[in-house]
Amino acid sequence: MPIARTTLACAAAILAIPAVVLAGAPIGEDGARHLLARTGFGPTAAGIATHAPLDRETAVARVLATARTSAATAPPPALLSTEPLRPVNEQSSEAERKAFRQQQIREGIALRGWWMGEMLATDSPVTERMTLFWHNHFASSQQKVRVARLMYRQNVTLRAHALGDFGALLHAASKDAAMLLYLDGVRNRRGAPNENFAREVMELFTLGEGHYTERDVKEAARAFTGWSLERGTGTFVFRRLLHDPGEKSVLGRTGRFDGDEVLDLLLARPETAEHVVAKLWREFVSPEPDAAEVRRIAAEFRRSGYRIPVALSGLLATDAFWAPANRGVLVKSPVELVVGTLTSLDVAPGDMTPFALASAGMGQNLFSPPNVKGWPGGEAWIDTSTLLARKQFAESIARYDESRTMMAAGGMGARQRGGRTLAPDAAEGFPIIDVDDEPKARAQRIARALDRAFRELGFSASRWLASLPGDGPSAKRGTAQAILLPIAPAGSGIGARDEADALAFVRATLLDPAFQLK
Repeated sequence: MPIARTTLACAAAILAIPAVVLAGAPIGEDGARHLLARTGFGPTAAGIATHAPLDRETAVARVLATARTSAATAPPPALLSTEPLRPVNEQSSEAERKAFRQQQIREGIALRGWWMGEMLATDSPVTERMTLFWHNHFASSQQKVRVARLMYRQNVTLRAHALGDFGALLHAASKDAAMLLYLDGVRNRRGAPNENFAREVMELFTLGEGHYTERDVKEAARAFTGWSLERGTGTFVFRRLLHDPGEKSVLGRTGRFDGDEVLDLLLARPETAEHVVAKLWREFVSPEPDAAEVRRIAAEFRRSGYRIPVALSGLLATDAFWAPANRGVLVKSPVELVVGTLTSLDVAPGDMTPFALASAGMGQNLFSPPNVKGWPGGEAWIDTSTLLARKQFAESIARYDESRTMMAAGGMGARQRGGRTLAPDAAEGFPIIDVDDEPKARAQRIARALDRAFRELGFSASRWLASLPGDGPSAKRGTAQAILLPIAPAGSGIGARDEADALAFVRATLLDPAFQLK
């Protein structure tokens, strides 16, 4: 054992030397693939070629320079409606209530499809990745909020601050209508404080467990009294008569604090920066954060005034991020798997709604996380049922090769625009799911819609492989594996199997266990 330890120590020391000497060297194709897979949804041959000649600092800066504050695609018109949010009330008939529920289901499904489409269409994948990260951090669910328009507005807020100032994001997310409804902020009033939001803002959004007391929660809840919404519009309003103006003691400070002042007290604590950076580390680097590095980056994060790009670029600059040992150690979320697959294979459905439902079937139903803690992520994404769904998704992508589908259908195929494939029947939309549907009937509808979506996807394995760089079929297949897999394939002989069959090769690559990782 001593000899083994000495050998490993020497090897580690030798490997560390090039990392310092070559800090300004190009990241190469492997490094570019890794960076784009972690900061976006799926690398492409073009993206890899663009970033490969850059050094680490320049490559990271280039990724962050694409940041947006608004979506690149327009949402469904219903989500922009100015009609009253809740046309039903206690006097409404059961038919009116059912119609309202049906409308919200329809709009919620459209919202999911739109956001998945935005992830695929955006020119800034890092913006949508961070919007998805904050969606899981400041979690709320349509099941309780009920109104799809409010979930859309929260999505807009998260994107506007996704790569901005965490302090501004914290204040905006805390006053967001979906959040106030989800964590009962609208029920928090003088004389009867509701502690839900005060507890979660400390435990989940800022400090983390163990850095506050029950008294801090109770006192902070009093500070948030009076935060409410205009019923018809969902606009934040401070109701002074419902606010407790008395003296409160929070985190060792005493004063007549209101909600904004309590949020500022939380931001002033170093634990907040460390909690957020550690969570970002688990999202972008590895499952186990390096405590010393987290403290260092968190300190820079605080000094910058909580500029999110400072924290993210700090993480992406660490040797840990680039270390070969940290390639393929994170499990793709269902959304990353779905959007990343379509991105890397360069296909774009005209309607992403069925693919949003496919993600839900794998355990990630957008706008409906399991609880206020969000999706746990990591290995929790994989169990017997979700693994089967993930494999079925990969199989379905390659099931209907365009050339074979066209021959079977007498020439009917998908349209192509700008190098991407568009389904011919996208305008038909996703079938309405009735609130009274039996679970089995609902599942059958969704299954039929998914099958049609995959059938009309128009993916051609031979065309995709031909578009990749490389001299000859073997080189192109090597490029394909480098794009799709973060590490060497786990399956034996995948490169040599069915040499003449492009579709069989792509299917085998998509079904390799390494494809589930990033």
